[in-house]
Amino acid sequence: MELIGRTKIVDVLQSTAYGTTVNVKGWVRTRRGSKQVSFIALNDGSTINNVQIVVDVEKFGEEYLKPITTGASLSVNGTLVQSQGKGQSVEIQATEIQIYGTADPAVYPLQKKGHSMEFLREIAHLRPRTNTFGAVFRIRHNMAYAIHKFFHDRGFFYFHTPLITASDCEGAGQMFQVTTMNLYDLKKDENGSIIYDNDFFGKQASLTVSGQLEGELAATALGQIYTFGPTFRAENSNTPRHLAEFWMIEPEVAFNDINDNMALAEEFIKYCVQWALDNCMDDIKFLNDMFDKELIARLQGVLEGSFVRLTYTEGIRILEEAVKAGHKFEFPVYWGVDLASEHERFLVEEHFKRPVILTDYPKEIKAFYMKQNDDGKTVRAMDVLFPKIGEIIGGSEREENYDKLLNRIQELNIPMKDMWWYLDTRRFGTVPHSGFGLGFERLLLFVTGMANIRDVIPFPRTPKNAEF
Repeated sequence: MELIGRTKIVDVLQSTAYGTTVNVKGWVRTRRGSKQVSFIALNDGSTINNVQIVVDVEKFGEEYLKPITTGASLSVNGTLVQSQGKGQSVEIQATEIQIYGTADPAVYPLQKKGHSMEFLREIAHLRPRTNTFGAVFRIRHNMAYAIHKFFHDRGFFYFHTPLITASDCEGAGQMFQVTTMNLYDLKKDENGSIIYDNDFFGKQASLTVSGQLEGELAATALGQIYTFGPTFRAENSNTPRHLAEFWMIEPEVAFNDINDNMALAEEFIKYCVQWALDNCMDDIKFLNDMFDKELIARLQGVLEGSFVRLTYTEGIRILEEAVKAGHKFEFPVYWGVDLASEHERFLVEEHFKRPVILTDYPKEIKAFYMKQNDDGKTVRAMDVLFPKIGEIIGGSEREENYDKLLNRIQELNIPMKDMWWYLDTRRFGTVPHSGFGLGFERLLLFVTGMANIRDVIPFPRTPKNAEF
């Protein structure tokens, strides 16, 4: 086969160099045709669109073409011509075809028909080859790029916080332990507690649930930082919105108060949505047409107005009035409750019809590090609530007062051995500072319109599932 430099299909489809010889490589989506001519739809992952290869059957011979079935991989040399058919502007008239790998139709699971999302999760090693998951993972890449660009352009520093941590600050019940000890022969003291002296780190260690506390250390030196990495929660939550391993973006900014924090969150998420509309439209349009007819309208809707700023107390009042007016919620509404997704979505989708930033939550349902308001009952927390998703961002102004933070740590019986370094930021040059966390997969759920969080990460980790 003549050696010609490969052209990606995304570039071929935009080319007007008719009459030139090109080389494309990819996987066969479909092959159809007659005894005289075959049409191969070829895709290489660079775009959701296929290029049509027109094959003169007589030239290659039926026997040679027989293994070219859905899933087979090819290298094709041919002449770029204007397409006669609808749907594409160019096609390739094949002069040489090399078959790299075949895919026996009797066993290859991705034949040309509709597959359920549940079935595709069982073959997560092959599902990126489908149109749907190709689209999702190209969008995932673009969102990651947009996030780094957003923060870099605004002078933030990307800061790497540890994945293995010995700090127990977010509640050990939801942490995966990391150990090199023989689990069949654990040494214990007279109280039955495990002795960690001979373990790799010499103490109990876990996978991180958040990079926030270390991020605060960096913000009080570099001014404004963000983390972007995997986090781990050992919650036994088998829901369409929870993963045991997911990615999180956590900016932290010295000298920012709660209002600055809300403004940053709104600017950030609008930037990401705009980036998706500007750079991923082919993929978004496919997902809009196939899965969620309102996807594009919902994305554009988020960009139109300002997000509503609403206190938790006012939000509860609106929900209580809705209940009085006959609206049925599965979970009860009262001041002090941690809002369920149905409550959050009512405020966003039915009451205000745009995203809501809810602030000033009761301190009992929020983390120890959030700044306390003067009323003694609420803290300067903020959750950004989105249509279809509920909470997409959670954050707060942090408690910068050493005594107040220490009292809260003692009230909640958080071990001081884990917190001395965190308190040092309040002992040495403390400043007001704020930050938030965005679950990357929650953002992707919104941008792709997918219904299950397991379908926006390549290999989902959930209770009883760690395949591939």
